[in-house]
Amino acid sequence: MNTHKALFAALIVPLGAALAVAPAVSAATPPAPAAAPISAGAAAPSGPQKTAAPALRSPEAALGRAAHPLRTTEPRGGLDDLRPFGRMVGDAKVVGLGEATHSSHEFFTVKHRVLRYLVEKKGFRAFALEAPWSTGLRLNDYLTSGRGDLRKIMDEEFRGTYRFWNNAEYRDLLQWMRAYNVEHPKDPVRFVGDDNGFAGAELYDKVSTYAAGARPELTARLAELYRGLRPATDAETYVNDYLAKPLAERKKLAERTGRAVDLLKQRPGRGAGAEAHAWAVQHATAIHQMTTMFAFDWDDPQDIPDIMRYRDRVMAENVVWWRQRTGDKIVLAAHNSHIALKTYAPASHPKIQGQFLRERLGGDYLSVGLTFDRGSFNALGRDGGVHRFAVGPAAPGTAEHTLDRVRYRDFFVDLRNAPAPARAWLAAPRTVKNIGATYPGIADAPQIRLAKSHDVVVHLKKVEAARMLK
Repeated sequence: MNTHKALFAALIVPLGAALAVAPAVSAATPPAPAAAPISAGAAAPSGPQKTAAPALRSPEAALGRAAHPLRTTEPRGGLDDLRPFGRMVGDAKVVGLGEATHSSHEFFTVKHRVLRYLVEKKGFRAFALEAPWSTGLRLNDYLTSGRGDLRKIMDEEFRGTYRFWNNAEYRDLLQWMRAYNVEHPKDPVRFVGDDNGFAGAELYDKVSTYAAGARPELTARLAELYRGLRPATDAETYVNDYLAKPLAERKKLAERTGRAVDLLKQRPGRGAGAEAHAWAVQHATAIHQMTTMFAFDWDDPQDIPDIMRYRDRVMAENVVWWRQRTGDKIVLAAHNSHIALKTYAPASHPKIQGQFLRERLGGDYLSVGLTFDRGSFNALGRDGGVHRFAVGPAAPGTAEHTLDRVRYRDFFVDLRNAPAPARAWLAAPRTVKNIGATYPGIADAPQIRLAKSHDVVVHLKKVEAARMLK
């Protein structure tokens, strides 16, 4: 059975329907039922309003004593309410900001608001997203130089599996970054694409340009190793065509790109030459990361855990490389089940980006999960098309049901310093909403231990579907 197209469609879905195996869900913590798609103009179920917190010994009352309210989820306006969040961040150098759906307005706008705060108050200077390394370079060039048209870049780069990033909320975030850089040209905020689902033509051009200037003896050899690889179509067409190649051919291509990296690693140079060399090697590495991932057998279910582990390791390595090379403190945007400290689905995703980052960075990495009680989101339906779905209030026994009974509508709380009555609750497995790019999916309601999964949680009462631009 040829499954590679469905698998790639779920590539940015860390726990997509085609890949994940959900942990068992106990009767005490039932998942919310799946919802049907709704029209673009329909409103999400409103549900009951919050009631007063019960006895002080309850987990929701204890969390309420430690929680801090969000004044707004929108990015504009004052940021004073985020000062306690800044104390939670402390000296962390990479802050992972999650999302419980891949396409809800408030998850994107909260990230925008937190990015503003961390840039203006804590010295963060990079925004990383699960998008290809080549996409990151193109967007970063626009943000730092103004070259190109943002709408055109987003339309061309956020396609196929990355289509959910082509939304009005992220465009607003990128426009804010550009405006900031215009005012601070010597201290810009930069964009990083940390994913390996595609390697754009600019990577091949950058490697060949470097070789022509610094290592001309390698130009012919590199051209031969990269023969037939430089994309001449859009990413979605390119990847579908690539995965249609026989597995043996894909393995040979990965061997060739690995040899290109090895050739470039020789003779690193000094001074400015060393800097140019490091970037050329990283660009070649990004090409090799794509071909290596596509050299797995995507039609063999037994290879899926290895594919997913490799992808998350690569995303972590690219973030760490950027951090070490530039010194930037980084806001990392991804799904909750990528930035978590423990995997949500060990059978299919044995180790995730957040785990790799905690191992590499220790306390310099902070995991912030974003949860919600009810609302709407965009996702791929069973027919492969994008639809707007809605889910109602969280069921009793789920993590969100308790979080939504905390005294604030929208809030953030440091799980590391939770009061005693909440600790046992945080340490026990709880069902959470976990909606990726496909819906319904197998792992929409996994069980996790919040205290082991995230350092901080931002809980929102209600979210609405993001405004997709294409």
